[in-house]
Amino acid sequence: MKDILAIHGGKPVRETYLPYGRQWIDEEDIKAVVDILKGDYLTTGPTIKAFEERIADYVHSKYAVAISNGTAALHAACFAAGIKEGDEVITTPMTFAASANCVLYQGATPIFADIDPKTYNLNVEAVERKITEKTKAIIPVDFTGQAVDLDKILKLAEKYGLIVIEDAAHALGTSYKGKKVGSISDMTTFSLHPVKHITTGEGGVITTNDETFYNQLRMFRTHGITRDARLLELKGQGAWYYEQLALGYNYRITDIQCALGMSQLGKLESFIQKRRDLVKQYHGSLASIDGIILPYESAFSDSSWHLYIVQLALEKFTVGRKEIFEALQAENIGVNVHYIPVYYHPYYQQLGYKKGLCPNAETLYENSITLPLFPMMEAQDVEDVVTAIKKVLNYYRKA
Repeated sequence: MKDILAIHGGKPVRETYLPYGRQWIDEEDIKAVVDILKGDYLTTGPTIKAFEERIADYVHSKYAVAISNGTAALHAACFAAGIKEGDEVITTPMTFAASANCVLYQGATPIFADIDPKTYNLNVEAVERKITEKTKAIIPVDFTGQAVDLDKILKLAEKYGLIVIEDAAHALGTSYKGKKVGSISDMTTFSLHPVKHITTGEGGVITTNDETFYNQLRMFRTHGITRDARLLELKGQGAWYYEQLALGYNYRITDIQCALGMSQLGKLESFIQKRRDLVKQYHGSLASIDGIILPYESAFSDSSWHLYIVQLALEKFTVGRKEIFEALQAENIGVNVHYIPVYYHPYYQQLGYKKGLCPNAETLYENSITLPLFPMMEAQDVEDVVTAIKKVLNYYRKA
């Protein structure tokens, strides 16, 4: 006999709502922020530099630049790469809009290439088919926390003289063939939003091994202004002197945020391990459910598991993804969907992009659901999610 779904008046699996993601803030984090509030610097002080050094050390890059948010990180990277009007930049549609918007900010054109149907990351062959004489860069996204095949991407970039800006908003802590993401591409961007692996409230970071990119990134986040004597056009001025060398933005991060980031960074490895433990539990509990396709894990990358996405074999059910999604929400399971393909958005449609560009990405969007995953979850929370999935899918399963 089928249980009555909560959406139809039955009792929910959970009494309280379980979100799909949530930050973990403890007393140590709060003290770190309070100490800054009691100190001399609230913004553009020494804690920013200390945080940047810690990030660079963690990912094994030469440089790191902390910035106001993950979107600003992508924008800054596009600026440093010299992307401009008339250029094209290839990226994935299976991402948050910022991965393409950053190209538009520079007056260039985003070009969408399809994804690999197994990894959900950019398909390298699809990328190569999109390369033209106007192509300036590739922005691959490490979707859900699993690294794109960076060796293939970088080899392609070298062949055509392109810059690789790796969007690793999902992948802080991920390794590719034994190397930390953040140390491999020309530039790598991270997000420090509350649902990510660590948070500064809002914030982002760009890592690079290139000193020229590093200088451009630092200048861009502060209006295009620098005090660096090596970069000034007019030498020999006083210590007060500075110059605006480019049209930058006020994308500064604060000491308050970076103090939180420093505290959070000390817990990053434990956060990632907790995510991996929860994923292992999900794998074990969901594998036997007919009608669910579990995430694929590639041999060349581990994953820091920002998201846990399953696909539904909708032909096995009497309803579509929307009805299943709403039924799970009614059971107090905070499922989500990642992502609406970027070119589906009305703004991109107005720019001339049409549905049908990337069939694999579109299929993933139509069939996928994101399950709750964050370090504060416990084993019982995963059991609740699995119980709700079984309850809903059993109710809607075709006879």
